[in-house]
Amino acid sequence: MPTHVFPAARFTAATAPGGLPLLGHAPAFARRPLAFVAGLPAHGDLVRLRLGPLDAYVACHPELVRRLLAEDRTYDKGGLVLDRAREVLGDGLATCPAAAHRRQRRMLQPAFHRDRLPGYAAMMAEEIAGTTASWRDGDTIDVPAAMYRLTTAVTARCLFAAHERAGSLPVHESMDVITRGVGRRVMMPLPGVDRIPTPGNRRFRRARQDLREITERLIADYRAVGTDHGDLLSMLLGARDEDGQGLSDAEIHDHVVTFLLAGMETTAATLSWAWTLLAANPSVRARLHTELDTVLDGRPARHEDLPALPLTARIVSETLRLYPPVWILSRTVTTATELGGHRVPAGATILFSPYLLHRRADLFPCPDRFDPDRWLTTARPAPGTYAPFGLGARRCIGETFGTTEAALAIATIAARWTITPTPGRPVRPTRSSSLSPRPFTAALARRSR
Repeated sequence: MPTHVFPAARFTAATAPGGLPLLGHAPAFARRPLAFVAGLPAHGDLVRLRLGPLDAYVACHPELVRRLLAEDRTYDKGGLVLDRAREVLGDGLATCPAAAHRRQRRMLQPAFHRDRLPGYAAMMAEEIAGTTASWRDGDTIDVPAAMYRLTTAVTARCLFAAHERAGSLPVHESMDVITRGVGRRVMMPLPGVDRIPTPGNRRFRRARQDLREITERLIADYRAVGTDHGDLLSMLLGARDEDGQGLSDAEIHDHVVTFLLAGMETTAATLSWAWTLLAANPSVRARLHTELDTVLDGRPARHEDLPALPLTARIVSETLRLYPPVWILSRTVTTATELGGHRVPAGATILFSPYLLHRRADLFPCPDRFDPDRWLTTARPAPGTYAPFGLGARRCIGETFGTTEAALAIATIAARWTITPTPGRPVRPTRSSSLSPRPFTAALARRSR
């Protein structure tokens, strides 16, 4: 784990080479986004891009990322990526401006208090076991689709436990269309593209409306009953600020959609990548099986098992390092300032990428290697070097929720199954704002301890 202390120094700035007339760097960014972004540190610590008519800066150095995320009023939520996400998430906790964030964070923090986590984990464990109960030895599954179904069931159950069939609520299809739509809009940031009446744009708008109708109906049902069901929606309805005011239905809707997106898409991506990494590293998988056989003895994992599963936790951390689900984010500069000794105008978009940071060889030796044991040290990474959940005041409120779900799923599934991707078909990431793998198949083999 990196423990760098970065000295005070003037950071380098440059404009990325290879921009095209009118389009700038947009085609290169859209065609090979991960490789394009990962190559930017070679040009400077703060790199300027032209994305069509838009100018953007990419913070490539961890110290600049730390400053960017620590000064959340100067570098507010907004810009290329966040403005697109706000089309769906509204002013939920992940996308609201700094002026609204502190009130919302204080109101929502009790929903993620550690005392409530065992209750959520019990729901997670039930849904994980139930979703995988239909698997059979020798079956072939579409791994991302299977993980998406699993995380959909878990997230819906933890959000809407009072609904008699929470895990089967029709949110899967809508969220899938919405996620892909946001990703396309981020990767092709040209004005007006999203307003063209293409089939994809029509599906996006219809899915967004369907999701709004589902959440509005659930909010109305919960308000009518007025009972705390121990789930996230009950906590949202019961949240109060310092003046005793609750959240409006519109605010609750935005938070529900934010939790759905974070709980379904990001955790499904993490689990999907984990199975490919374990299959490619049989020695790590064998050690994982030994840990699980010793602790679980064939039963599903529970919340109280997690302290005894350190390798499982390190596998989650290392998967998030290699494939951070939210791999690129943006901020808007609210007032002219300097970053790393370089002037940045008000209104500018600044991008930062956890994927870029996590693949820097000066921060993580052999950065492309899957090595869960790099996390054995007790030292914490220097701020700005490891950021799958962000940093500072805007750090993801659901970090522990998400890592708990991932650890329980990996432990329960790997204790009973070996998942082997189909040979000869490399697993590739999607070209999207979410670092999910493209559909791939894998064979299931039941394990005998």
